[in-house]
Amino acid sequence: MGVKAPHARGKPPMIPLLADAIEAHGGLRQSKAHQHLSATIRCGGDLWALKEIEQDQTPRTMRINLHRERASIAPFGRPGQRMDFTPGHIAIVAEDERVIAERDSPRASFAQHDMRTHWDPLHRGYFNGYALWTCLTTPFLLAMDGFLLREIEPWREGAEIWRGLRATFPATIASHSTEQDFYFGPDMLIRRHGYSAEIAGNFSAAQYISDPVSIDGIKIPTRRRVYLRDENLMPMLDTLMVSIDLSGFRFG
Repeated sequence: MGVKAPHARGKPPMIPLLADAIEAHGGLRQSKAHQHLSATIRCGGDLWALKEIEQDQTPRTMRINLHRERASIAPFGRPGQRMDFTPGHIAIVAEDERVIAERDSPRASFAQHDMRTHWDPLHRGYFNGYALWTCLTTPFLLAMDGFLLREIEPWREGAEIWRGLRATFPATIASHSTEQDFYFGPDMLIRRHGYSAEIAGNFSAAQYISDPVSIDGIKIPTRRRVYLRDENLMPMLDTLMVSIDLSGFRFG
C-alpha cells in the first residue's frame, strides 16, 4: 500500500473582503511595483501633551519601505536630525550619520506605561515609526505573510454600512495591538481603523480615515483623526488623541 503524499502547504487564498479592498486601493500588482513611499506629515492632538512631548505643525518628511517595516522621519527633534525605525531598533541620527541616541528592543521600554506616562524622544520615534508605517501601507500590509484575517460584523456610520475586517498581526510586525479592526465603505476604501494602543496603557482608539488621493494608481488617504472609543466602540469626539495630515506623496 503506497504512502499518501502530504497535502501541499502554501499561503492560504486572500479572503474576498481584503481582495476587494486591495483592488479598490489600486491593486497588489501596482503596490508591488514600488519599493518606497515618501510623504509630508503634520501631526497634532492631545496625546503629545499627555506624554510631555512638544508637538508643533512643522511639516516633516516620512519615508517608508512598502514591503518591510522600515521608516524614517526628518527633521526629528531638531533640524539636521532624523529618526530611523525598525521593529527591533530605533535611532536618532545626525546628518553626518553620527548616532545621537538609540535603543534596541524598543517595545520593552514601554513596560508598565499608561496613557500619561511621559515619553522620551526614542519612545516617540518608535510610536511614530510603526503607526505611520501602518497608516501608509494599509490595506496592502494585510496581504503579507503571517496575518490571520476574518470578516466581522459591519459598522454603521450615519447612512453608510462599512464592512469589517479583523486582523491578527504576526509577532514580526510592530503595531498598535495584536488584534485590529479595519472598516471599508461602499467603495471599499478604508474608512475606520480600530485598535488598542498597547504601549500607552492599552487605551481603545477609533481612527477615522478620509480624503484619499490617487498617486500612480494607488489611493492614499490624506486625513486621519484618532479618538478614544467607549465600551460600545463609539468614538468620543471630544477626545482627539492624534491628528495626521499627509500630502506630497512620492513613490520611489
